[in-house]
Amino acid sequence: MWRSRTLASRILVGVLAILLLTMSLGGILYVTLTGNTLDQQSGTDAVNIAGTVAQIPEVRDAVERGDPGHIIEPLAQQVQASTHAAYVVVTDRTGLRFSHPNAALIGRRLEEPVAVLDGQKHIGIDPGSLGRSANGKAPIVDASGAVVGQVSVGILEWQVAGQLHRQALTIALYTALALAIGIVASLVLARAIKRVTFGLELSEITSLLQEREAMLHGIREGVLGVDPDGRVNVINDEARRLLRIRSAATGEHLDALIPAGRLHDLLSGTIDGDDEVVLTDESLLLVNRMPVALAGRDLGYVVTLRDRTELEALVRELHAVTGLTTALRAQEHEFANRLHVVSGLLDLAGPEEAASYLSELTHASLAPAEDLRARIGPPVLAALLVAKMAIASEQDVQLVVTPESHLDQPAVDVHALLTIVGNLVDNALDALGGQPQPRRVTVHLSDADAGLRVLVTDTGPGVPAEAVEEVFVDGYSTKAPRGQLRRGLGLALVHRIVLRAGGSIEVSPGPGARFDVRLPVAGAGRSQSDYRVAGGLR
Repeated sequence: MWRSRTLASRILVGVLAILLLTMSLGGILYVTLTGNTLDQQSGTDAVNIAGTVAQIPEVRDAVERGDPGHIIEPLAQQVQASTHAAYVVVTDRTGLRFSHPNAALIGRRLEEPVAVLDGQKHIGIDPGSLGRSANGKAPIVDASGAVVGQVSVGILEWQVAGQLHRQALTIALYTALALAIGIVASLVLARAIKRVTFGLELSEITSLLQEREAMLHGIREGVLGVDPDGRVNVINDEARRLLRIRSAATGEHLDALIPAGRLHDLLSGTIDGDDEVVLTDESLLLVNRMPVALAGRDLGYVVTLRDRTELEALVRELHAVTGLTTALRAQEHEFANRLHVVSGLLDLAGPEEAASYLSELTHASLAPAEDLRARIGPPVLAALLVAKMAIASEQDVQLVVTPESHLDQPAVDVHALLTIVGNLVDNALDALGGQPQPRRVTVHLSDADAGLRVLVTDTGPGVPAEAVEEVFVDGYSTKAPRGQLRRGLGLALVHRIVLRAGGSIEVSPGPGARFDVRLPVAGAGRSQSDYRVAGGLR
């Protein structure tokens, strides 16, 4: 039944129970302490009255002479009336009563011994014939200091209880007032909590939390929830992996988790846009940032991160294979035409003419490849340039490796070099698409002066002067997307690889693009795993 109650009723019952318990315990403690205090005060009052009566000369003289004039009883009644005491009993040292509220007991002796024969005052609780009372006893002494009698004054318990009842009524009134305030405060608190929780009950909040945790850590996308102040409220394991965050991150500011850069600007909202591409040291991420508002309140924003490293690498690899296939298809037609020429020469001019023609074709086809292989040390780089030449030829673009190019086996990682050269040549070929003749791409490679230099120029429109600083930002491109292939990644990859290797890259504004890369040879090598992402996204 308790679980089925609403949040407001739980808070109300809880607050009332706490208030009632604390007020009850406090009231009981107060009544107990007050009762003890009143008993002590009544005993003190009684012994003070008794001491005052014992010091009256007439009382002392009458006790010494046995009260022949019976003056003690009227004086005791007068004191009893003026002090509201229950009784004032005067006796001699043997316990013979000279006054008592019950006239029948006057002249009789006390049932108990006289308590003040030691000369001291006594305070106690006396059951007495009139009922339970706080009792004070004082000795009556003569001129020589000897005890000649006793004055006993009592204040009945019901008189003390009356004062206690009046105070208990005040306590009950304050308790009722506190309970009323508690009810109002609990209702206000319940409304405030329901407003903060958007009217959800505890069971619904629990269910939402369980569903959120299952969803956050069960999906293969990174999810990051940030409040309006820029602090991370929600982050799942995939987001930690993609952003390389090793701490719990919850409650920390975004500035402390993500260093300054394009990724930070996208996550913080400095840069707007959907499906924005960001390159990190390990991954290519697709970032979406969506603001969150509920019931008219700004709750911050949610960022989703999708790892597109492998997909982007496959798309680019497929694009490269498609280009090679197109070039091979074109060469297939060219070879077919040459075979037809050879067949005709065999029929018309004889074997000698056909052999001469084949020798010229062989020299023309193999000479560029052999020349590159002789001057370019890494065979995979030479093969890449030969393949790019075939693709450029198919696009009616002349790709030339300068005669001065010479490259021995460099100390730099070959995969990084392939990414740099491949991306720069691809960008140059793309820039020449649709441009008038002459369409020419020139590649210069050298490892002189204790460094590696890669210089790629083209006859295209070049980089605008205002974009020289932005051309290496990932996602920046002046071209429209080509199918699933995302623009603005090639130069960003080249720039990142060059900087990690300790080199430099310079770009000159158009007309005609000119990219000059310089890499240090000594100590510039990195492991192939460092260029896994870069090589895959060429």
